[in-house]
Amino acid sequence: MNHKPNIYQLLPRLFSNDCENPVVNGTIEQNGSGKLNHITEDVIKSIAELGVNTIWYTGVIEHAQATDYSEYGILPDNPYIVKGKAGSPYAIKDYYDIDPDIAEDVPNRMKEFEALVERTHRCGLKVAIDFVPNHLARQYHSDAAPDGVVDFGVNDDREMFFSPSNNFYYITRQQFAPQFDCGSGSEAYIEFPAKASGNDCFTAFPGRNDWYETVKLNYGVDYGNGSHHFDPIPPTWIMMRDILLFWASKKIDYLRCDMVHMVPLEFWHWAIAQVKEQYPELKFIAEIYEPALYRPYINYGGFDYLYDKVGLYDTLRAIQTSDTSAATITNCWQTVEGISDKMLHFLENHDEQRFASPQYAGNAMLAIPSLVVSAMISKAPMMIYMGQELGERALEAEGFSGADGRTTIFDYWSLDTLRRWLNGLGPLTPGEKLLTRDEKELRHIYSRILHLAANDPALAQGCFFDLMYVNYQNPQFNPHHQYTFLRVFENEVVVVAVNFDSSPVTVHINIPEHAFTTLGLKPSTEVNAEELLSGHKSVKPFTPEKPFVTSINAYSAAVWKLILPE
Repeated sequence: MNHKPNIYQLLPRLFSNDCENPVVNGTIEQNGSGKLNHITEDVIKSIAELGVNTIWYTGVIEHAQATDYSEYGILPDNPYIVKGKAGSPYAIKDYYDIDPDIAEDVPNRMKEFEALVERTHRCGLKVAIDFVPNHLARQYHSDAAPDGVVDFGVNDDREMFFSPSNNFYYITRQQFAPQFDCGSGSEAYIEFPAKASGNDCFTAFPGRNDWYETVKLNYGVDYGNGSHHFDPIPPTWIMMRDILLFWASKKIDYLRCDMVHMVPLEFWHWAIAQVKEQYPELKFIAEIYEPALYRPYINYGGFDYLYDKVGLYDTLRAIQTSDTSAATITNCWQTVEGISDKMLHFLENHDEQRFASPQYAGNAMLAIPSLVVSAMISKAPMMIYMGQELGERALEAEGFSGADGRTTIFDYWSLDTLRRWLNGLGPLTPGEKLLTRDEKELRHIYSRILHLAANDPALAQGCFFDLMYVNYQNPQFNPHHQYTFLRVFENEVVVVAVNFDSSPVTVHINIPEHAFTTLGLKPSTEVNAEELLSGHKSVKPFTPEKPFVTSINAYSAAVWKLILPE
């Protein structure tokens, strides 16, 4: 059976850091850093117990940071253009190297990464890493590039805002002068001429909310007049293709590509095809927030999966926090009909606020209906973020990141929830001994749901049928607070119903004749049924003539498995 991808995202710098009392805005000497070597086989196997089959190691490529590694031949970064002490994992400083923060033996950091990939595969899991194509660190310099590879910008004509041959965009005859302090004297950061910043900020004066720590890469688009210059192939295309091939050679299984809609579609069409010619099993995941571009980036660009952020994620969040009707979930799958299996679902990631944070739901146990919908509505991948399964709340103001409901990616920090789980049976020996009762229960719930989503034939491979249209006017079903659908594989049927209400309900779900004819199902007045989350067994009618009745607890779900007569 083809298991659907269930992905666990973790930042090694944070994930395995066991500093018990990190200080705000602390250095690596004060707060420490997690290491690749700390992600042992025991740790990987414990992650796999959640029902996960892929780990996304986020932030492993070398990026700008305030820590000085010059003794290892790594040029130091000016701290005035680094966000936080640890720096952004998306301000890439060397596309051909591993971040020294996460290595126990800095000179052998690439070997430590390769060993982690091997360990992960040995445990039966696949590996994802980031590819950051749109922007890089302001002080980019590779000390690990293969012979003959020159750094970005070395051959640029800096007298031109745009040239098809340039790697960067230049604000000619102007010095970089952001709207904040860039130091003075020998400590000042000087850039002349200024380069455009990564968020398409084409001025010399970026603000704090701009991606000022990064430089926009030039793929042959002249943002001055909108013209495209893709023939001959721009140098940036060739350089980035070679970087993709370099990481593909490290035996990774997925590349999660950052902000792909800020890079020309034509580049992806050209580059992905060449990479897959050599590495046909490698999958590409696109971080993309433009629904109008979804189908082109799959059908022409060559991506295997896309972020479903502005669809399902935003809708589930609105249901949870803004009293939006649960019936709006139907719009989500309709918008991506035909490509729904290509949409990557999630409730948390490094960009979004934690579900249990005060800024979102405030309580991790309320996640069950959203989690069930995200994991079970289609064959699409499901992703969770480190500590989500433990109810991590992100209450701290860690440094550059304030108390914003997110887990910082810019600071050296440690998460109490992960630290207690990771050392539950001894140093770097994961276990539940140090977890609270609620944390244990939540982790078991996540494990149950993710295992079902990945392994149950109907949920992992089956057809989808939305039941909302025949239940809108059902007096014993409230479409504002409940959502229901079928998943069907051969003679196996799963009836899924979720309840976003704060009160328990008993719902009577109408299943139309159209569902039976469309899905080739045989009605039956008595079917042996099992509720897969609780293990409760019953005999149920499954016919258009009688509603399917189930009780659902507050903020919970019912997932009934039926085996129909053939």
